[in-house]
Amino acid sequence: MLVQRSLRAGLIAALLATLTACGSGGLLGTRESNTQQRSDLDALVDYDTEDEIRSSRSSLFDLFNDNANPNVTVGVNKYLWQASLEVLNFLPIQSVDPFSGVIVTGYGTPPGGGRAYRATVYVQDPALDARSLKLAMETSGGPVSADTVRAVEDAILTRARQLRIRDSKL
Repeated sequence: MLVQRSLRAGLIAALLATLTACGSGGLLGTRESNTQQRSDLDALVDYDTEDEIRSSRSSLFDLFNDNANPNVTVGVNKYLWQASLEVLNFLPIQSVDPFSGVIVTGYGTPPGGGRAYRATVYVQDPALDARSLKLAMETSGGPVSADTVRAVEDAILTRARQLRIRDSKL
């Protein structure tokens, strides 16, 4: 009986040792290696944040340095911008941001039309190209048909080409 209990206790101890070795911590010291890995990762993150802080630091003398590039241009096509304002002049303007190229209008009815429209124009490239112009229109009842949006885009692009031709003749 004593031998059987000893054998059972030894078997249970061996099973527990095997089970503990499979876990994340225990007899083989894996918990220390996880701790070491975690501290190494924290040190790396601290180094990255210190590097970001060092690169973004400025001093009072940076105000007097002329580091700004004077040749920076705004990435908005002036002809598309002006044509958008001219074609959609029946809509009240809510917001205009010429640096990002966004025009947001309120609801307005076109001349000869009974339905109120609202438009958002995004001029995203300095090229006079159809891909540079993004137009979203809606009515108070929902989105506008794709044909209507395409017709307004075509009108804006046509007017932009006319403006460019007029400027080239000057």
